[in-house]
Amino acid sequence: MAIRRKRAYASPKRDDAAAATRSRVLDAAKTLFARRGIDAVTIAQIAERAGVSGSSVYALFKSKEGILKALTQEALFGQGYKAASARLDAEADPVARIRMTASVARSIYEGEAAELGLLRGASSFSPALRRLEATLEEKRFALQEARVLRLFEAGKAREGLSLEKARRLLWMYTSRDVYRLLVLEGGFTPEEYETWLAQTLLTALVAPHR
Repeated sequence: MAIRRKRAYASPKRDDAAAATRSRVLDAAKTLFARRGIDAVTIAQIAERAGVSGSSVYALFKSKEGILKALTQEALFGQGYKAASARLDAEADPVARIRMTASVARSIYEGEAAELGLLRGASSFSPALRRLEATLEEKRFALQEARVLRLFEAGKAREGLSLEKARRLLWMYTSRDVYRLLVLEGGFTPEEYETWLAQTLLTALVAPHR
């Protein structure tokens, strides 16, 4: 006797409703986090402001840190990042890929400053934010490895520079702190930051053209 299996049922209306609920929750959380700080806000307060049940918030994000992660992912890796990343992925020349890393870094930090600037200001000492940032930094360091490795494999890395030191230099120069010091506090425009960073990365990592 054949056993009937239930078919997965997909409903466009249900998907749209879930997406709308998710958007309301994220908007509510971003506003409350910016006003009160992450640690002072509860799931219940987020749900009340979003006009949804607390169980719906938990079903979508599991926890407050899940909401924070979703907010950060959308801010850092939005359309600007996707476009810059796609251009970098399509580039074969390892030297050009190092230079184009400046555009990727700019897109990440511009998005963060625009979407999460107030939130970060209100929650700079939040343990939840610190944990998330540490995870993202580990991810950023890992993602950059292939770019540096290709530079070395092509024999175009600066003489006397080890692979590990090159990775550390790339990670350091593309850090949030450098963007903050130059753009948010130092008067550089994002365009000036990108130009400076591209040239700095080439100078630090790439063998001079002979």
